[in-house]
Amino acid sequence: MNDKELSRRQFLTRASLAVGGAALLVHDTFGVPAYIKNLGKPNSVFNGVQVGAITYSWRSMPGSAEDILRYCQECNISAIELMGPTAESFAGAPEAPAFVRGQLTDQQKAERAEAAQKMAAWRASVSMDKFEQLKKMYNKAGVSIYAYKPSALGANNTDAEVDYACRAAKALGATHATVEIPTDPAQSKRLGDIAAKNKIYIGYHGHLQQTYTIWDQALAQSKYNAMNFDMGHYVAAGHDPIPLITDKHQHIVSMHTKDRKNKANGGENVVWGEGDTPIVEALQLIRDKKYKFPATIELEYPIPAGSDAVKETAKCVEYARKALEAS
Repeated sequence: MNDKELSRRQFLTRASLAVGGAALLVHDTFGVPAYIKNLGKPNSVFNGVQVGAITYSWRSMPGSAEDILRYCQECNISAIELMGPTAESFAGAPEAPAFVRGQLTDQQKAERAEAAQKMAAWRASVSMDKFEQLKKMYNKAGVSIYAYKPSALGANNTDAEVDYACRAAKALGATHATVEIPTDPAQSKRLGDIAAKNKIYIGYHGHLQQTYTIWDQALAQSKYNAMNFDMGHYVAAGHDPIPLITDKHQHIVSMHTKDRKNKANGGENVVWGEGDTPIVEALQLIRDKKYKFPATIELEYPIPAGSDAVKETAKCVEYARKALEAS
């Protein structure tokens, strides 16, 4: 066993004890874990690295703006990537049709088409006042929003919707909006052009289709096209994320952080420290090289019986803290 492998194993042993203990943390009457020294003012910047979370992590729980803020406080998360429905609901968006599993009927398809038109019209005309109010509410509680992910950046969305996504991201205080990386280069050029007018970045997110070069064309199209890198999916696709982070850090606006097994081991999402994703090495690389992008916790592993998404996210925060405070 070489020194690097030994060091990683020693960290994982210590971290597993710490994370296991996180489940036993005493909560005060406000529901905030006792390890948060400044109650109501979370701080997840560890040794200069902003650890955040995408609010998708709490998809199994109520998702109002007030709910999300409470989860941040309970997890000690001081910065987030905010999913669209939370902000849009706060701003008074039309209610979306209920989710339906399986094939849609003709009537359901028609209802969705009508709802999409109403939403597009709302996005094109909505004031940014409520988005700014949401930012102020979060900032007052010690939480910033660095990324915004509305369902307004797809190929079927209008230019006005894309412009809305950029303006709303800025109103929320974000540096970028995020979307799945398009397969059509004309779409990434369209997004990059509209982003440039608003001086806001578009961070392109990937899953198992991620490769070392998949972002290159979009990056060449506009300086406002950027990377919302997911290193867990990258590992599950069979790649090593460390060289990519080192080589392309200047294009990364945020990095989704999760633990997955590699392709040869099945690719499953697992509890942090049990997979093949080099979370410790990646976080310490960001710290040591002073890279500026946040590491975004994305909770995707199955939640154990007796726990919930907030408790599991808190464990991930503690894992990251231990990694960033280790030598």
